[in-house]
Amino acid sequence: MLKQFLGVLMLCFIFGKTVSAQTSYEAEILQFQNDLNAEYKNPEESPLTPQEQKEFKGHSFYPIDSTYRVMAQFRKIEDPEEIQFPTSSGAIKTYDTYALATFELKGNTYQLPIYQSHVLRQMEEYKDYLFLPFTDYTSGVETYGAGRYIDLRIPEGNTIVIDFNKAYNPFCAYSPNYSCPIPPEANDLKLEIKAGIRGPEGH
Repeated sequence: MLKQFLGVLMLCFIFGKTVSAQTSYEAEILQFQNDLNAEYKNPEESPLTPQEQKEFKGHSFYPIDSTYRVMAQFRKIEDPEEIQFPTSSGAIKTYDTYALATFELKGNTYQLPIYQSHVLRQMEEYKDYLFLPFTDYTSGVETYGAGRYIDLRIPEGNTIVIDFNKAYNPFCAYSPNYSCPIPPEANDLKLEIKAGIRGPEGH
């Protein structure tokens, strides 16, 4: 009887920790979504016109799905290759191919280059900032046709968390007044990433 009681107690403990972790993770993603919505309502940060800001009800997001939070192997490129990113405005932005991230998702292995901006790395607050643009099978169908972005930071070790639930649209999805890097072919994922931001409609 005591063994059964202890077994049930242990199961309850494990279940409780699992639920707590899930709740904490969902709260983290909801905070990301709330912060992004707040940015678009803020006149000092938003790409929207004043009228669009008044009408803005919040972004559309896919349901939170921890499947799309992956732990990737992070291989820093010792001699980074400089890459010239074409942008939506026709201008060119210079990045280094900083690292390669390899991960498993939906039963397959994928590899994505991760980039570092020549401009941002000169700024103290962004010196460890990394840039992950990508397209996937939802691009131009359910999500912005020119791809989505994920912000990352240089990790201390040889792994990095890539959370597609934190994918967001470039400002160019909402206004022609910005110059946004277009993801290269190397960052085109051959599957649907049903996580992160959707839309916007008509784009």
